Amino acid sequence: MKFSSSKALSVVKRSVTPNRPYHAQWLLTRRCNYRCRGCNVWREKPLSPKEEVSTDYVKKGLDALHKLGTMEIVLSGGNPLLRDDIDKIIDYASRFFITTIYDNGSMAVKKMDALKKADFVAISLDSLDEKKFDYIRGVSGAWKTAVNAVETLKQEGIHVGVSPTISQLNLSEILDFTKYFTDRDIPVWYCLYGYDYPSENQLFGIGKKADEFEIKDKETMVKVCEGLAELKKQRSGIYITNKTLTVLQTLFSSGQRTWKCKALKSFFMIDSLGRVAGCHRNEPVASILELPTVWDSSKLEDLRRKYSECSQCTYLCYIFYSLHGNVRSNIGVVWDQWRNVKTLLRRD
Repeated sequence: MKFSSSKALSVVKRSVTPNRPYHAQWLLTRRCNYRCRGCNVWREKPLSPKEEVSTDYVKKGLDALHKLGTMEIVLSGGNPLLRDDIDKIIDYASRFFITTIYDNGSMAVKKMDALKKADFVAISLDSLDEKKFDYIRGVSGAWKTAVNAVETLKQEGIHVGVSPTISQLNLSEILDFTKYFTDRDIPVWYCLYGYDYPSENQLFGIGKKADEFEIKDKETMVKVCEGLAELKKQRSGIYITNKTLTVLQTLFSSGQRTWKCKALKSFFMIDSLGRVAGCHRNEPVASILELPTVWDSSKLEDLRRKYSECSQCTYLCYIFYSLHGNVRSNIGVVWDQWRNVKTLLRRD
């Protein structure tokens, strides 16, 4: 992974341009080869490859995102590496955006040449306990495969990190998990277990309610946030901002949500049909190709006001994008993550 000077300047320019959708997540496929217990994706019948949007459509969609001023694209699924054209998609996306791609660890080694074009590769890994992780993923051998993927990609010079989903099942080991990987110069960025609340005409489903994952030990969760904040002072590779940790501490200590959702304002989701919604639990508002023409419409402004009052989900990516969704907060992310920025600059 290496930023060209033109890409770096373009990303900086977009990051200081106000009122832009800085973040987009494209679920390129709902096909998945794992059976994660807290996920609904694999439980629903996926589209066939022929039904998913084509390579050319994805490229046109990425052009639309560039036109809108988006600076970061996350490619996920399902497992996006199951797409035969993922090499072409990553290559095209990485020309314009900070490009992150997620994998459950099963496909990364096979797709290593394609992943060399990405800026970040996130391997979903929730635990250092092999049996626990295989149980969570619903696949025997998942832990060994994921760890091997992380080690192999790192050896190849790919900027790979691990992405644990914090839940009741792994809450007590998150700090040790973080120390283990950052000691090995492998960054960690976090997800938070959440589940979908009932809604109509949603874009798609993700989280499945499961008592064993739902965080009940809120006091420990607060201590984990405090511990991560302390670790950030000592080491690089912890990809979560202090602002995010602070609102999580407040949420789990008092139940108070101290942020407003900025769905369809600073971020949005795109599904495997190319439809756009503020988040996955809301209705599609346009295709990605139509989005630039309706972005400033009164209809979308009304929806933004509606979504800003939402108090339903605790998906960590949505919290982060809502907290860091304007020019000032973009600069704040760089300041907060300066230790990591310096590390990346040295690598490049």
